[in-house]
Amino acid sequence: MKAGDPIVFVVDDDRSMREALVDLITSVGLSVQAFNCAQEFLACSKSDAPACLVLDVRLPGPSGLDLQRELLHSETPIPIIFITGHGDIPMSVRAIKDGAVEFLAKPFRDQDLLDAIQHALELDRAARSDRAIVAGLRHRYDSLTKREREVMALIVSGLLNKQIAAELGSSEVTIKIHRAHVMRKMKAESVVQLVHMAEKIGVPTKAH
Repeated sequence: MKAGDPIVFVVDDDRSMREALVDLITSVGLSVQAFNCAQEFLACSKSDAPACLVLDVRLPGPSGLDLQRELLHSETPIPIIFITGHGDIPMSVRAIKDGAVEFLAKPFRDQDLLDAIQHALELDRAARSDRAIVAGLRHRYDSLTKREREVMALIVSGLLNKQIAAELGSSEVTIKIHRAHVMRKMKAESVVQLVHMAEKIGVPTKAH
């Protein structure tokens, strides 16, 4: 497995099922790590690569649904495909509401699982890309001075330089300088782009 290659995690306490899943997933060229229970999965070190989790609902110790809830609140949530031989409709609805990509009842078609895995990996690639963009924007925002952040909040609120100057008790010339610094440090080519950046990182706007 090369660094950055996608990986599929499998958590199932049924050894024969676990081995069958590993064989199926590796047959299409994907890397797999398999675990017997939720605790084993949580304890393993994970690479910074696109991933998804094929997860049995019923496990010794914390259930698959318990693990889903824990991962949901982590910094890097992972797309989950549930598999179960004991699933019911309320259980599947709950799993999907909490963000599961798919809920497959055993026995399922191999291709259905492989299709769900490919979809889950695509979702994770997109989520990782978005998190990287947001992290970059936060880093740029952190480089702004306190006054530049104030100016940025007023720019994305739709105020003109003259209005910002009045709001902050400053001169219009000084605001123009701050505005130029904001645009340069944030690497924004337009106010519209700056507004989108502000939305991504949750910069509060001023109501007027």
